Amino acid sequence: PTECFLSRPEEKQESTVKAKRRKKKKISDVLQKSAPKPGVPEDLQNLLTQHFGENRSVIEIEELQLSDSCFLPANDLTHSFSSYLKEICPKWAKLRRNHKEKKSVVMLVLCSSALRSLELIKSMTAFKGDCRVLKLFAKHIKIKEQVNMLEKGVFHIGVGTPGRVKALVEQDALCLNSTKYMILDWNWRDQKLRRMMDIPEV
Repeated sequence: PTECFLSRPEEKQESTVKAKRRKKKKISDVLQKSAPKPGVPEDLQNLLTQHFGENRSVIEIEELQLSDSCFLPANDLTHSFSSYLKEICPKWAKLRRNHKEKKSVVMLVLCSSALRSLELIKSMTAFKGDCRVLKLFAKHIKIKEQVNMLEKGVFHIGVGTPGRVKALVEQDALCLNSTKYMILDWNWRDQKLRRMMDIPEV
């Protein structure tokens, strides 16, 4: 008897090649290719225009424009924090002595987080001398404590986050009339490589 072979129909091989997904550009990739640039006044102006552009009229946006004379030279990334402050504020000792007002500070430093605020307070030791520094952030510090401290004592430097500073200003606990310098911690990046201005909450 002859052997009988049943021929199987050939299975079509499914194409396993999927459409390639577009790779999102990560900020770390961009930073690796380009050297970090110090912030310039134009960066802040562009940010204000972007943020308020949709809700404000052309005239209101023009009113938000600050002249270059309002800005001090930016840190060119060669300075430590103390040496930068000494450069932009050479008459600090005199300003500090003359400041007697409560509920206000001469210098306000804004940064993205409480931990960064603590870092900056430690790194300004050489600059601040014996002046009083107030922590203006929410981590472990209640807003009532900060309000009481501002009412009872004279502070020269305030270091904190935009959210807490805004809350204190809105409650009339912090008055900005005596503030001569406002420092934005513009160039520093967190673990996710975001600057203060890249964080949506800020």
